[in-house]
Amino acid sequence: MSPTPAQGSPTNQIVPLPPEPRIAPCSLITNEEVGAIQHATITDAKSSAGVSAGMLMSQCYYNAREPNMSVSLAVIEHNPQDVSAPDAKSYWTESFRRLAGDESDEEKPGERKEKRGGVEREEKEKRVPKRLDGIGQEAYWSGNRFGGALYVLAKDAIVRISVGGPDNEETKIEKSKALAQKALSRL
Repeated sequence: MSPTPAQGSPTNQIVPLPPEPRIAPCSLITNEEVGAIQHATITDAKSSAGVSAGMLMSQCYYNAREPNMSVSLAVIEHNPQDVSAPDAKSYWTESFRRLAGDESDEEKPGERKEKRGGVEREEKEKRVPKRLDGIGQEAYWSGNRFGGALYVLAKDAIVRISVGGPDNEETKIEKSKALAQKALSRL
């Protein structure tokens, strides 16, 4: 009698493929639109999808001839294969809870100091995402001087846009908002 795989062993587990996203992210913004806003030559767009934190996440990566000018657009939506998965609004509320002022257990930036080499230094300040008005139901920019991403709640999805390049934060925010407006008009 030959041994059979134990329950739960990798040889007999069936892992379901992620469901097909309801929203195809690469259909929300054309290569030409990305190129015009980013001032770059977009050579192609590649999509991918998976499940993370119970949510269905799909992404379109717009490759630029100039590699640092690429753009990423992600759509986060309810995972229909998981009955316990939250809807986009619930996920948004949970993910951005601290933005609403619920920082009771968190230290304020710069409050805690530590000693290194005999010198007291402030820990890196946490950057609180910046709320942006006039786009989607709610929107936040989360980033620093090196990069960031725009998160927008609209309809029953969350759209995330990140632009590459040497631009300052304000320019990246404006480019991200312009791209998000185009994507939201096609949701």
